[in-house]
Amino acid sequence: MDRIIKIVNQVLEEEFEIDAELLKPESLLNEDLGLDSLDAVDLIVMVDKQLGVRIEEEQARSIRTLEDVYKIIFELLKGKQ
Repeated sequence: MDRIIKIVNQVLEEEFEIDAELLKPESLLNEDLGLDSLDAVDLIVMVDKQLGVRIEEEQARSIRTLEDVYKIIFELLKGKQ
């Protein structure tokens, strides 16, 4: 899980210029981090490329917090093993 958190947070810091101190599991993507729906799609695509997992549209719709992102990716990676 630490690897997932590190990669997701790194993408948010580098690609979306979000301060690391804002990246907490309970942070809301829209309200706390200022990501709109297009940014969320970009985030998912970038994470897909880096980790080799595909987040489906239905799963993406349920994402509200950073913890949601971490958990979905963790479950997808766990399922690939």
